[in-house]
Amino acid sequence: MVITIIGIGLIGGSLSIALREKGLATHVIGVEENPTHASKAIELGLVDECLPLTDAIQQSSLIIIATPINAAEQLLPVILDKVTNQVVFDVGSTKSKIVERVIHHPKRGRFVATHPMWGTENSGPTAAIKGAFSKKATVICDKTHSDADALEMVEQLYALLEMHILYMESTAHDMHVAYISHISHITSFALANTVLEKEREEDAIFELASGGFESTVRLAKSNAAMWVPIFMQNRDNILDVLNEHISQLRKFKSCLEKENYEYLHELIENANGIRRILK
Repeated sequence: MVITIIGIGLIGGSLSIALREKGLATHVIGVEENPTHASKAIELGLVDECLPLTDAIQQSSLIIIATPINAAEQLLPVILDKVTNQVVFDVGSTKSKIVERVIHHPKRGRFVATHPMWGTENSGPTAAIKGAFSKKATVICDKTHSDADALEMVEQLYALLEMHILYMESTAHDMHVAYISHISHITSFALANTVLEKEREEDAIFELASGGFESTVRLAKSNAAMWVPIFMQNRDNILDVLNEHISQLRKFKSCLEKENYEYLHELIENANGIRRILK
């Protein structure tokens, strides 16, 4: 199958590797506005060639949108205008806005809204890795709005990648990812800024940093060009989560201020309950 991947970065590049390994992609066309990324993607063998969008669509059976979500939202109607019977799916971290954008499009059925739940803090073609998606979850949103054959193709693709498929409405998806993904990134960004501010006063702080610190702030290395649009699109859900998170932080602060170590112990033990979910 000839596949077009729009945006040859971490997700797009890793998908290309996986689809080649599984034998699903016989020829991969890249659409990439960054010429450096386009050249590197070809050099790394992530794509066979890079073409303009219209040419790529005409030659492909499957089009994958792996750009930042603000670009994906703009691209999707343009792509649906150009497809005949091709299947299109995206891999963005929010779903409501992109789904709303094409809800009345006559080719809406050719689009499947998906979100593979995997990523790292790295970006660009060099960030693409093998084995990225195996045993991970992927979400398909609003499946009844997709044509049966389009949905089946995408389901088979993710099954071939050994991913566990979950089905959700786009609004429910966006609420859940605010809790499990987006708040983690905001917390990491904020902690990194806190430490960087302190580092100006005390150079030795990073010499003391250990694995625990590194794992907590790892996400702070994530690309702002990708995450600002995510925060913009999922603003309301993220604000709800942030308010609860700030409330929890205030509880810890109050315990220390009032030397209420019994309640502090209770808060930590309550947090340990996450082990039931993350084993």
